[in-house]
Amino acid sequence: MKTFEYDILSFPMTRKTSLADMQASLNAKGAEGWEVVSISSSEFANVGHTVFLKRETTPAGSKT
Repeated sequence: MKTFEYDILSFPMTRKTSLADMQASLNAKGAEGWEVVSISSSEFANVGHTVFLKRETTPAGSKT
């Protein structure tokens, strides 16, 4: 049976470069095997974006 682990990232949209920073961070996580599952955005009070990620875990002792 497949199992997964999850991570949550927050990206406040307070600077011009925020989207570029977000892209670089998500590309780095993707290189580690993480996949974006969902994004929640809010323009209220410059909250920005919350990104939910998952990746498949490997069983203990597995050589994959």
